[in-house]
Amino acid sequence: MSTVLYEAYLAVRLRWTSSHPPEHVAVVITERDLLEQGAYETLAAFFEWAVEYGADRITVSVSVLDEAVIPTLSRELTTLTTPKPLAVRRPGDTESVDAPIQVSIGLGGKREFAETVRQLAEAVEAGELTPDEIDADDIDSRLVFRDEPDLVIKTGAERLSDFMIWQSVYSELYFTDVNWRDFRKRDYLRALLDYADRQRRFGK
Repeated sequence: MSTVLYEAYLAVRLRWTSSHPPEHVAVVITERDLLEQGAYETLAAFFEWAVEYGADRITVSVSVLDEAVIPTLSRELTTLTTPKPLAVRRPGDTESVDAPIQVSIGLGGKREFAETVRQLAEAVEAGELTPDEIDADDIDSRLVFRDEPDLVIKTGAERLSDFMIWQSVYSELYFTDVNWRDFRKRDYLRALLDYADRQRRFGK
């Protein structure tokens, strides 16, 4: 079966499912993924696929080993043609994301959560909060990335690489051994079909 026919077959299967598509889709990649030839073209196509199949929000988490590459990655990402507005956040950024497509470069979940704890400690010290008053909403309101993904896709390995620890607690996780450089529309459709087959429990 040709690639075009196979993608059409998967799309038909997806249309016949009774499940709603994920409204917020996230993908976890690495800086090395973006160094591969064609990586940014794949990312631009991924944005198009996600919007085509019902996503209102898209998050990209780029794990980084060498922070010296962050300015280059940020520059390349902000030049992409995207179907919806895109916002990039990096280490040191504390302003929350307000864009349909949101990209985290090197701002791992541990770092983001630690910054949130620091802000809460400052609020307690300033008398704005007491320790007993702190709840989940206080954490949510101080995160850089506040939206909770419905579906998180990780390519190439079965680990999340310090991804949005707080926000993804009830997300559906989809792992594929396909590397990002080889990720195609058919792989995204497979992820959506897998998501459609699941019964979400949200921790219950």
